[in-house]
Amino acid sequence: MADLREANQAWEALLTAHSVMMRRFAEEPVWKEHGVSMREYDVLYTLAKCKKPARMSDLQHNVLLSQPALSRMVDRLEARGLLTRVRDDTDGRAVRIALTPRGAEVQRAVGRSHARSVEKAMRVLSPEEQRELGRLTGALHAPDKTVATETATAATAATAATVTAEARSTAQRAHKDFRK
Repeated sequence: MADLREANQAWEALLTAHSVMMRRFAEEPVWKEHGVSMREYDVLYTLAKCKKPARMSDLQHNVLLSQPALSRMVDRLEARGLLTRVRDDTDGRAVRIALTPRGAEVQRAVGRSHARSVEKAMRVLSPEEQRELGRLTGALHAPDKTVATETATAATAATAATVTAEARSTAQRAHKDFRK
């Protein structure tokens, strides 16, 4: 069992690696080419993984945005024709969020480019090391069963689908420069 120092060193290494990679990805031209930010893409990507339109609360569990920030972002993406709100068949008071055909097209185009960037960045690790990294990060979020929603099962670890509330809060504070 890791001691306090080892645990915190590992946590710091994880956050530092995440921060460095996110900065590298943010500098890539794909975001400007397609007119979306990384945070907007995260919302589009999360919705693309859903089998059906998602409730705002489910979507919020799967992106690193506060509820008010997510609501404003959904409004902006809807105004740009990338998302739409649809009635919830099971709850007349609720709405669900879905990609429009244009939103799906933008998500796929950005996703292809971003996937190539991720693959290139991950070349510093062997395939075996990449699998081990996936196993280790999976173990970090596996205990969090509180966000077991339809979108949580669809989203990947790369979208931080099931980060614990405490880790989410810490990550948001650590990465506030990415919250634009």
